[in-house]
Amino acid sequence: MFEKILIANRGEIAVRIIRTCRELGILTVAVYSDADRNGFHVMLADEAYHIGPAPSRESYLNIEKIIQVAQKAKAQAIHPGYGFLSESPAFAKAVNDAGIAFIGPTVENILAMGDKLASRELMKKAQVPTVPGSQDAIKNLQEAEQVANQIGYPIIIKASAGGGGKGIRVVHDPKELSSALRACQSEGLNYFKDDRVFIERFIQNPKHIEVQVFGDTHGNVVHLYERECSMQRRHQKLIEESPSPSVPTQVREKMGQVAVTAAKSIQYVGAGTIEFIFDNNTKEFFFMEMNTRLQVEHPVTELVVGLDLVKEQIRVAAGKPLSFRQEDVKQSGHSIELRICAEDPITFTPSPGVIRRYRTPQGPFVRLDNCAYPGYEVPIHYDPMIAKLITWGKTREECIRRLQRALAEYMCTGIKSNIVLHKNILVHPTFLDGTYTTQFIDQQVAGKEQRELFMFVDEHVFLIAAAITAYNDAKSRDVSEYNLASHWRKLGRLRQLRS
Repeated sequence: MFEKILIANRGEIAVRIIRTCRELGILTVAVYSDADRNGFHVMLADEAYHIGPAPSRESYLNIEKIIQVAQKAKAQAIHPGYGFLSESPAFAKAVNDAGIAFIGPTVENILAMGDKLASRELMKKAQVPTVPGSQDAIKNLQEAEQVANQIGYPIIIKASAGGGGKGIRVVHDPKELSSALRACQSEGLNYFKDDRVFIERFIQNPKHIEVQVFGDTHGNVVHLYERECSMQRRHQKLIEESPSPSVPTQVREKMGQVAVTAAKSIQYVGAGTIEFIFDNNTKEFFFMEMNTRLQVEHPVTELVVGLDLVKEQIRVAAGKPLSFRQEDVKQSGHSIELRICAEDPITFTPSPGVIRRYRTPQGPFVRLDNCAYPGYEVPIHYDPMIAKLITWGKTREECIRRLQRALAEYMCTGIKSNIVLHKNILVHPTFLDGTYTTQFIDQQVAGKEQRELFMFVDEHVFLIAAAITAYNDAKSRDVSEYNLASHWRKLGRLRQLRS
C-alpha cells in the first residue's frame, strides 16, 4: 500500500480523499492556488504546496508543476479527484512516466472513452445499445440535414469532446439547425479545441441514469447499481439518488449487465461510470458516454452498497484485487445527494464572496462532504459547488424527510446559495412521485410555472432569511440602509415569483 498520496484537486473532493487516506494511515499532500491559500483541504492535509495563480490553467491544470511537487514531496501516487486533470490522458501518462502511480484508469481507458464519437463505435461493437444518430462527425449543414431528416426531429447536437453541459443544442425545428450546428462547433472549439460534432435522436421524456462500475488489474469488473441524475439545470446535475424511482427491477438488472459488458470491452481498471439515457415512456435505455473517473455523486452509491469507493480506488491502484465480488453487492435503502452551490437560486449564476455564517446539519444518517466554513471566501475561478448534502433512509420517503429536516438546519449567509431551491424541489409533487425528467428545472424556470419552485416554502422563511442576512451584513460591514434595502428587494422578487 502507498505511504503518501498527492491529491491533484481542491475543495470538497480533496477533503473527501484526505479523510479516506487518513483512515488507511496514508500521508497526504495538498496543492493549492493563490485563491485557495485558506482552503479547508490545505488545512487538513499533512503537507501543502503552492502551485500557482488562481486561474486553473496556471495551477490545477499545470501538469509539470503538479508532478514536480509530487516528486519533491516523495508521493508514491496521485489522486486526481474529478474535473481538472482527472480525465486527461496526457496527465495520466506523465504521472506514469514519472514513476508515480495514477489512481484512476489506464491511459488506454481514458483515450478509448474520452472521445464521444469513438466511444459510441466501441460500444456498438460490444453490442451496447446506442441512441440512433450519425455514424461519423458532421462535416457540414447538408450532412446535418440528411441525418436529422433520417432520424426525425427533435434531435440533439453534441460536441464530440464536450462535457459539463458545453457543446450541446436541442433542435426542434429544421429552421434552427444551421445556427445550432454553428454554436456547437464553436463551443467545441473554444472549450475543448475540437469542433467535431455528431447528431442523435432527442429522447423527449428522458431520464439520466448512470451505472457505477469498478475494475481491477486482475480482470475483475463489477457494477454497483444505478444512480438517477435527472434533476439538472443547464445540462448539469443538481440532485442524484440511488436507486432510481423510475427504473423497473428487470431493467435495473439489465443495465448493470450491459454496463459491465461495456467496461470489460475496454479492460477497464478503477472506478468509472457508464451513463445511459433512459426513455421514461418506453423504458428503453441507450449508452451516452463513459466517465473514466470518480463521480461527484459517488456518495449515494457508497451509502446504499456500504463501500468506500475512494478506498477501493487506492487498493486497485496499488495492484490489489477488488475486495468484493458481484454477488456481494446489494442495494440497501435509499440515498439522495444535493449539490450545495454558491449561486443565485433563480438565475443559477455563481455567487462568490465571503461566507458570514455557516451552520451545517447533523443527525442520524446525514452526511456532508464539505469545504466551506465561516469566513471562507468562495473564489470566482472554479466550480461554485461548496458542499454535498447526502442522506440515507430505509425508504425513499424517509430519505426525503431526512433531507428536508437537514436543510432546515443548514444556514449559509454572506453569499447566495441554492439551499432554498433544494427546499422547494424536495416538496414539489413531480419530485416526490419520481416522474421528473432532465427537463424539469428548465421547464419550470422558462415560463409561468417558474413560481412553483418557490411556492412551497412559507413566506416567514423568506422574511427570516432576509432579516438574518441583512443583520449579519450590517454587523460585519458596519452599515447600512443600502444592505437592508437590497435584501428586501430580493425578498420582493421571491414574493413576486410566488404570487
